[in-house]
Parts: sequence; structure tokens; C-alpha cells
Amino acid sequence: MDDNRLYAVLNKRLADRKFLTGNYSIADIASYPWVVPHTRQGQNLDDFPHLKRWFETIRARPATTRAYALAQEINTQPTVTEEAKRVLFGQTAAVVDA
Repeated sequence: MDDNRLYAVLNKRLADRKFLTGNYSIADIASYPWVVPHTRQGQNLDDFPHLKRWFETIRARPATTRAYALAQEINTQPTVTEEAKRVLFGQTAAVVDA
């Protein structure tokens, strides 16, 4: 499974550093949300101890806690309506050329 390989790459990268680039950076900010649904992706973080340590470190950051709490409050409705899906995904080249 591709996810498993990518988790292994992250785990190896984090083996000798606290964060992906050494210091906390945009790389960590961008990567964290990808790992949040690890259970739905069929991944067990216990299999990736360095990644698990990193994940728990990021999850415990006050800004991360605030952001995910706020998301629970404001993300109560679908962000893409059926009309928007039809416009975004239902068009063909003929419609665009018109």
C-alpha cells in the first residue's frame, strides 16, 4: 500500500530529528493533516515510532489544539454543495469552449 510506504519514509526521516527539517517548519504544518486520518488510511502509528512521536508532538501544540477545536465548530456543513460539484466536475471540454 502506498500510504504504508509514505509513512515509512516519514518515520525514517524523523529517526534522527525532532521535526521534518530539524526545526519546526511549514513542512510539519503541511504534513500533519495528512497523517491525522491514519486510522482511516489503515495505518497503525505504533508501527512507526518516530512518526508517532512527531505526530503526538504536533498534536499537543497549542496552535494545533486551537485549530482543530475551531474546525469542529465551523465545519458543520458540507463545504461543497451539489450545485458546486456539478459545476466543478460535470463539465466537458465542449462546455468550456462555449
